[in-house]
Amino acid sequence: MRLHTLNSIVAVLCCGTFATSAAMAADMPKRKAGLWEIRTQMDNMPGMPPVQMCIDQNTDNLMQQQSREKADCDTPDIRKTPASTTVHTTCRTEGSVMTLDAVYTGSFDSSYKGDMKMHYAPPQHGMSDTHMVQEAKWLGACKAGQKPGDVVMHHGSFNMQDMMNDPRMQDMMKRGLQNQ
Repeated sequence: MRLHTLNSIVAVLCCGTFATSAAMAADMPKRKAGLWEIRTQMDNMPGMPPVQMCIDQNTDNLMQQQSREKADCDTPDIRKTPASTTVHTTCRTEGSVMTLDAVYTGSFDSSYKGDMKMHYAPPQHGMSDTHMVQEAKWLGACKAGQKPGDVVMHHGSFNMQDMMNDPRMQDMMKRGLQNQ
């Protein structure tokens, strides 16, 4: 896999995981276990293909826990209505303060949309403001041979849990993000 492609993938996964994990809390709806297709649109990153991810509750909890360990976040202000869940929180990470405002609509059992706006002060990795939209739909049970954390992309597949726990990958992700 080319380094530029890997850096883009890492940036999207890290930003998406961090933003989503910062927004997620005990009060947020939990995703249904199984295979999810996630489409992400992010400022300055056009044309990102969808990814598929096999998840279970432990996978989501691990990603949230590891994202929280890397950042000092305030308790999210979560407000639910019958049509949406809104989240506002502030996190301190890598010398920057990120303010996150997100609106989630849909059902975490079948399909949902997350519209996230993040502001960094001072800018982080050259970004002061970014906007990300994630649309996810549940495809059914994970495919034969898949395990929770498996991510399938057009360039190949990997296991998110294994990647997040591998010190070499953590170092490579850190270097890749610093070079964005």
